Amino acid sequence: MVMLMIGLDFNKIGGLVPAIVQEYKTGEVLMLAFMNQEAWETTLSTGKATFYSRTRNELWIKGKTSGNMQIVKEVRIDCDDDTVLLKVEQVGGAACHTGHKSCFYKRVEEDGSIKIIGKPLFDPEEVYKK
Repeated sequence: MVMLMIGLDFNKIGGLVPAIVQEYKTGEVLMLAFMNQEAWETTLSTGKATFYSRTRNELWIKGKTSGNMQIVKEVRIDCDDDTVLLKVEQVGGAACHTGHKSCFYKRVEEDGSIKIIGKPLFDPEEVYKK
């Protein structure tokens, strides 16, 4: 196996790269988030999916509050070195802060209406008490 230095291009989106998160065993897309250099390095060093929260302007370890952590099983980088694909073990079953398994739980129907797919696995108001 050839080992290459990992160099992501953080220059295109103001220091961030998109990170697609996929369930390792099933391939289901769980979420999309963003990483800055620190989140990238933390993910690689800890094996836990870590992102940069654009709304809170801080590092965000997925599951730190909810317990629904993402254990990284495989990392892929796209051809332009500016997007990451994390294949993870989703601990606790829910990736979405709404309690759903995936953040992509809204399906657009042929008539343009939105159908909710599945039911939340936890109550976000109970988990994220503020």
